[in-house]
Amino acid sequence: MGLIDMRVLAISGSPLKNGNTSRLINAIVGDLEKSDITDLKVKEISLAGSLIRPCKSCRKCMKEGHCVLKSDDFSRIVRRMKKSDLIIIGSPVYFHDVNGQIKNLIDRSYSLWHERQLKGKKVIPVAVCAESGDDRTLETLKIWAQAQEMKIIRTVSGRGFKAGDVLKDKSAMNQVSDAAKSVAGEVKSEKNN
Repeated sequence: MGLIDMRVLAISGSPLKNGNTSRLINAIVGDLEKSDITDLKVKEISLAGSLIRPCKSCRKCMKEGHCVLKSDDFSRIVRRMKKSDLIIIGSPVYFHDVNGQIKNLIDRSYSLWHERQLKGKKVIPVAVCAESGDDRTLETLKIWAQAQEMKIIRTVSGRGFKAGDVLKDKSAMNQVSDAAKSVAGEVKSEKNN
């Protein structure tokens, strides 16, 4: 017998639609699809080609309950985040941290923090680097998730320079498998309670 329905949002912060970050996230999704979670609904969002403007620090979100900036893709992404049970969010490593697209998303999500609109969501932070910097990148994503009172299931990091290299990283693939098993375990535990 399968487990309950789960809505997954997979966000790749890479400017490359099919780069290593997207591939590592897709590997997690693939393992989730092989698990005993039934009716898994996955929505993938690539920030490649998306526009997320920087936070203007106007603080109007404190009163309005949402970001007041318009004419970019932030609101569309936030709607998906709010509907999701699990958010897989990944960034390539740029100078030992998240890249600009993800940083803008994190900063603008301050608008969600006041009312804890992501509280209780499950999250898997993902980082991909050529050589180093994944620890700091994961730390940034974890701090964001903790501030939003989300539940960090696992973190996944991988190494790769050329597109597809990350799928050859045995440690990363083990982390992918462990992350999918942890999500399935969480869902099963919630169902039994």
